[in-house]
Amino acid sequence: MKTTLKKSAITLTITLAAASSIFAVVAYNGSQMAQAAQATPAKATTKNEDIINWQAMDEKAMQQALSQVGVQLTQAASYQAQIIGYGEAKPRYELAFASEVSGRVEWLSDAFEVGATVKEGELLAKLDTTSYEQAVTQAKSDVASATQALLEEQRQGEQARSEWQRSGLTGAPNSPLVLREPQLASAQAKLANAQQALVKAEEDLANTEIRAPFDSVVVSRDIQPGSYLGIGTNLATLYSIDRFEIEIPLSEQQWANLPQHDDQDQWTATLTNSTGDVEWQASVERSYQYVTQQTRQRSIVLVVDKPLEQEQPLFPGTFVSATIQGDDVDNLWQLPASALSQQGEIWTVDAQGVLAKAPASPVFERQQHIYVEPTQAGDAVQVVLRPLSNFKVGMKVSPTLMQESNEAQAAQYAADKASASLTESGEG
Repeated sequence: MKTTLKKSAITLTITLAAASSIFAVVAYNGSQMAQAAQATPAKATTKNEDIINWQAMDEKAMQQALSQVGVQLTQAASYQAQIIGYGEAKPRYELAFASEVSGRVEWLSDAFEVGATVKEGELLAKLDTTSYEQAVTQAKSDVASATQALLEEQRQGEQARSEWQRSGLTGAPNSPLVLREPQLASAQAKLANAQQALVKAEEDLANTEIRAPFDSVVVSRDIQPGSYLGIGTNLATLYSIDRFEIEIPLSEQQWANLPQHDDQDQWTATLTNSTGDVEWQASVERSYQYVTQQTRQRSIVLVVDKPLEQEQPLFPGTFVSATIQGDDVDNLWQLPASALSQQGEIWTVDAQGVLAKAPASPVFERQQHIYVEPTQAGDAVQVVLRPLSNFKVGMKVSPTLMQESNEAQAAQYAADKASASLTESGEG
């Protein structure tokens, strides 16, 4: 009994000690969480204040950056239009050269190679001629036989006519066979057919010698020595080299800027390669009298004669830009290309430094400049050189003049134009 009570007392003591430990731990954690909860709002408040301060600083810096705006003092003047288009130099003729007769290739010219140039009539290849020589011989024999038959029929016809006259009968015979007229016509037709067969046989024999149809460059060659050709088999692809043509699509505005007082045949153009270091002179050959479905534009065709004989050869397939001098256009602003925003607008700054904008479309472009109709009246308008996307109408800025006025630019342009005219006159 005593033993049992003693064990119960020990168990109770252990239980109370454990419970005390648990309460102590819970109380400590609670105090730590309370301290953390009190400290956290103060720390968050500090970060928010920092963010607000930085935003305020960014807005201030942005406002300071926008306050300085580069402008050009611009006024309307007269400028010569310049039409610029792009196209590819192509040969006048592109021929898939095919065989007119069949046979085996017996010989190829050393000049008949891809990339080489050949002259009109130059012998490129030969085919086996055995069967064609035999055909010519047979055709000549047929012509001789038909000639003999015609001569005999003519003699028989004369005899028949003589016998009819000696018969004492009057009038014409009842049938043309009496005077052998149908027989004579048949003999004449047979001779004509035999002669044409001879011509065809001789042409076939001549076509066993394959010759260049015109001055050309060999783009591809599809035969080898020993190849057997059928009629219509492709031999090669040839590009003519007497002249190249460049098709230049033009917009309606560009058509309007072309010279209106001169004949089209007198128009000239300067062609420039993609790197801008080589130029060629071209003339206007014709213009399309229809609008193409692909570009919805009408094209003008430029030509360059003897392109491979130029000081710098113009090769087929060369992509070029074409520049044509147009008429003088009055009342235009000359601006750098950067002055036109992505939305097609021109931004200006008035005397009070307030921004304004207006839509504008270039009448033409030349040497990194655009030429537009004035978007507002005035002898000297401040045009923003590089409008920013965050510009707002009515925003006040501090304009800074970046380059000379258009009056000086127009004077310089006139001087350049006069110098170019004198140079051309001296060359003439």
